[in-house]
Amino acid sequence: MHNTFGDTLKEWRGRRRMSQLDLGLAANVSARHISFLETGRSRPSRSMVRLLSESLEMPHGARNAFLGAAGFAPAYRKRDLDDTDMAHVRAAVDWTMERHDPFPAMALDRHWNVVKANRTGGLLLAGAGVAEGDSLLEAITDADRLQDVLVNWQEVAEHMIVRLRTESAHLGGDAFLDTTVERLEAALGPRIGNGDGPLPAIIPARYRVGEQVLSFFSTIAQFGSAEDIALSELRIELLFPSDDQTRAMLLSMVEHDA
Repeated sequence: MHNTFGDTLKEWRGRRRMSQLDLGLAANVSARHISFLETGRSRPSRSMVRLLSESLEMPHGARNAFLGAAGFAPAYRKRDLDDTDMAHVRAAVDWTMERHDPFPAMALDRHWNVVKANRTGGLLLAGAGVAEGDSLLEAITDADRLQDVLVNWQEVAEHMIVRLRTESAHLGGDAFLDTTVERLEAALGPRIGNGDGPLPAIIPARYRVGEQVLSFFSTIAQFGSAEDIALSELRIELLFPSDDQTRAMLLSMVEHDA
């Protein structure tokens, strides 16, 4: 990665496919000033670096590097979820996942490592040989192991490729995510298109649990206005039943516990 502010600015502008004029309009400065910053004819203030990083929608970690390239101290910390000043956040994560039971829920970091899981989420992950602290991406690229658990592995893997590319692009490129895409593409081999028919509303993931097949779709929750690096990258994946059989089976767990 380039180590000068101007090179970093130009690199991120290219990643976002913005001209100097585009970025100038977004940041409310002239394209000429953007040019001077990139060539080193002008030096940015700390507030200008922050403004440009916001206009370029940089992830928080990249914003720290951007500040450093301009000679300024980092603005964002990376706290552990167990830190004292994260107590309210930790409580919100626990509250959300506990109340989602008996439907599965898990908290994931930017590389899909499982930070936390609720009871049902933990049981579902255990069936795939995954525990808290493990990477879901490592599991999904192991086709030989996962195809016994994830009935429609190929369909899910194709969807994952698109999702991971989108996530990597947002981050300005992520070697781990890009490598996972390459591994998935190699595992899938040559693919044939889906034809001209309409695509389904959702692509559920169908897990084999004993003699049953449970089918889920997911929604993702993230923290708004997060100024911590780790927190800005944390997401809670909430799984919902995509058929009546799955819903009935999970709800029966509540009745059994009662």
